Amino acid sequence: MMESLANRKCKPCEGGTEPLPASAASALLGELQGWELIEGRAIRKIVKCKDFLEAVSLMQRIAPIAEAEDHHPDLHLTNYRRLTIELSTHAIGGLSENDFILAAKIDQLLLLRQAQH
Repeated sequence: MMESLANRKCKPCEGGTEPLPASAASALLGELQGWELIEGRAIRKIVKCKDFLEAVSLMQRIAPIAEAEDHHPDLHLTNYRRLTIELSTHAIGGLSENDFILAAKIDQLLLLRQAQH
């Protein structure tokens, strides 16, 4: 049985590596909750928080996970409580397995957050 994405570790990815083919990206997307594929080059999830402070707190909880994986999402806070999380591997101009690993770890954080409410 394949190890779940959330239990894997991001690997260094450098230019010259090919982005994931659409079929592989679609298959990995199926292991995530509520993420969408954006033009085959990124994945995105939108989280509606109860208020501004919860949204900022969520960003602060995502940050150490991203730092530990050395893979950093684009985080956009709009409308005071809407957090958009986007992942792509900038070094290769598309998606890598790292994007899906970090997304799965963020999903775990969001599940924990839901359980606490």
